[in-house]
Amino acid sequence: MSEEFETTQSTKPYKEGDTQPLKVKKPSRWRSLLMGVLGFILLIGLGAFGGYNSGVNARKNAEQAILATQLSEQFSFALVDIQFGRYENARQRLEYIIQRDPGFPGAQDKLTEVLVLSSIPTPTAAPTATATPDFSGAENAFARAQELIRAQDWNGALTALDTIRKLDPGYKSAQVDGMYYFALRNKGHDLILKEGNLEGGIYYLTLAERFGPLDSTASGLRDGARAYMVGASFWELDWGQAEDNFETVAAGWPSMWDGTMTAGQRYFVASVRLADQMFTDQDYCSAYEQYLKASAYGILDDTANANSAQANSICNPVEEVPAEGSVEATPTP
Repeated sequence: MSEEFETTQSTKPYKEGDTQPLKVKKPSRWRSLLMGVLGFILLIGLGAFGGYNSGVNARKNAEQAILATQLSEQFSFALVDIQFGRYENARQRLEYIIQRDPGFPGAQDKLTEVLVLSSIPTPTAAPTATATPDFSGAENAFARAQELIRAQDWNGALTALDTIRKLDPGYKSAQVDGMYYFALRNKGHDLILKEGNLEGGIYYLTLAERFGPLDSTASGLRDGARAYMVGASFWELDWGQAEDNFETVAAGWPSMWDGTMTAGQRYFVASVRLADQMFTDQDYCSAYEQYLKASAYGILDDTANANSAQANSICNPVEEVPAEGSVEATPTP
């Protein structure tokens, strides 16, 4: 039966009288279409993978910059702790820094120094033969702290307050807490605005917060100092992030500085660099607006002026106005 079936299904020989041409099987179009779709999907996948890697690298760089700022802040706090003899706090900060970044400059040396200082026994004063009160008494130290606060000698006032707490921890505790808050708050304020020591100022304001909530001025000043440090960590790495942070600081504290430039100056430089970057990327309208923002904080140089004018001409082309006295030709009906 199979042989008969194969015979009946065989191709018939072509004859001269046949009017129907032989049917030739063409290659399937679906296979070509499928291959094209698969290739397109592969290209999209490769592009998405490349963009994902680029985004991950940018995020890692930003995280590293923020971590470096945090470690620098903790190192400054450790130095303040060492200055005031708070060796246990300094040790914890330095160990945290070394754990996050073993190669952080100076951290290991300072930790060794702290361990040596903390192992030195504190000398005890020999008991005096007389019970006559002297200046080291809590009452005298309290009066001295009041005088130093009125003179705005914050370091001396804090030393006197520490003396009170060592001699009599319960002596006028509420008033002493208030004096601590006032001295620490103003010490942090002066460090930030007068000395440009942002890390130290943040530290003292944070200590003041332990004795009471910060007022709006001190709280805003601390936030501004933190934003300044974050913006500085993005300097020359990400002009968009730098410009965004310094815009916030310059709006409230344009004179805040870190010993190099004020917040207003940094905002101007970051704005110009961001505008230059936009101009290079041919985003002319955004570049022109950015140049205008920057010009409110400083004078643009020749290159920035030329770029701004060119971006304006591209983004806002001037329509041609017919010359005076010219009459447009009226079409003949």
